[in-house]
Amino acid sequence: MTVGIDVSDRFSSLCFLEDEGEVIEESRVRTTAPALQRRFGVLSPCRVVLEVGTHSPWMSRLLGSLGHEVIVANPRQVRLIAESDRKRDRADAEQLARLGRVDPSLLRPIQHRGEDAQHALAILRARDALVRTRTNLINHVRGAVKAVGGRVPACSAATFHRKAPAHVPGALKPALLQLLTTLADLTDRIRAYDHQVETAMVERYPAGQILRQVPGVGSLTALAYLLVIEDPTRFRKSREVGPYLGLVPRQSQSGDREPQLSITKAGDPLLRRLLVQSAHYILGPFGPDSDLRCWGLRLAGSGSSRGKKRAVVAVARKLAVLLHHLWVTGEVYELIAAEEPVAARVD
Repeated sequence: MTVGIDVSDRFSSLCFLEDEGEVIEESRVRTTAPALQRRFGVLSPCRVVLEVGTHSPWMSRLLGSLGHEVIVANPRQVRLIAESDRKRDRADAEQLARLGRVDPSLLRPIQHRGEDAQHALAILRARDALVRTRTNLINHVRGAVKAVGGRVPACSAATFHRKAPAHVPGALKPALLQLLTTLADLTDRIRAYDHQVETAMVERYPAGQILRQVPGVGSLTALAYLLVIEDPTRFRKSREVGPYLGLVPRQSQSGDREPQLSITKAGDPLLRRLLVQSAHYILGPFGPDSDLRCWGLRLAGSGSSRGKKRAVVAVARKLAVLLHHLWVTGEVYELIAAEEPVAARVD
């Protein structure tokens, strides 16, 4: 039997198909662990298909613990559901069940990370939310001061709340000083998250030290990489990590026409953004000489800014491949290889 689940926040729609594809039951169940435990705990092992979403990590773990085969469908592969002219929860559940019954590989199943990794990754996502909030507030203060003819000098985000008050005009202080107080609090909380990251790297994820051999890869990027990838053996080759993280161009070949498209941006956006930041450092003025840096600078050349952006993405992709290679082999990273360039070795 195959069961399709269209997951919603409060109630999820179920569609049960027998071996020959006939619908034998359509129903609803509350989207809670006790309700799913009662409904699926009494069933014989079957195939359960649901789309990836907010509830899919815990639901897939729960259903799997009950002995069922769980397939978490990639939403990019089931556009006939999202773009259907007659989109209804029951119809969506039936479509998932039929796709899962015919050939699960059509759904490009998602492998959710473990519960511990999910909890640790929540710390990084919370920190990222605070950093983005701090950036928005800093931009607001700078814009408000510029609007009255003033200017806050360049400084780091961590010191902005200390240096900005002296440059805020008196008329704007009632409006902006409270924001600067909030910025100080956000900076303290971000530092607290940084301390948690460093502690986790030492106590729970020692493999991160292998990744930190590469200049530009700090504790934050290393921990995010370990948590998102989680199991390096899931990839047969290191080069498969690039497409997994959405760092390769989309393809739309038709006959002799094969246009250059932007990257797919699949996978985890936080890790992809951190790898791009690391690539900026590697190619920037403070990046130490290395085979990876030289390769990226040659690719960027002295051309347009668009070419330089492509070089940054290309370095980020090779960096993702390199980190996987180091993780699997445990090798000592050499900035400049004696015989074979790093870029060629890890491609």
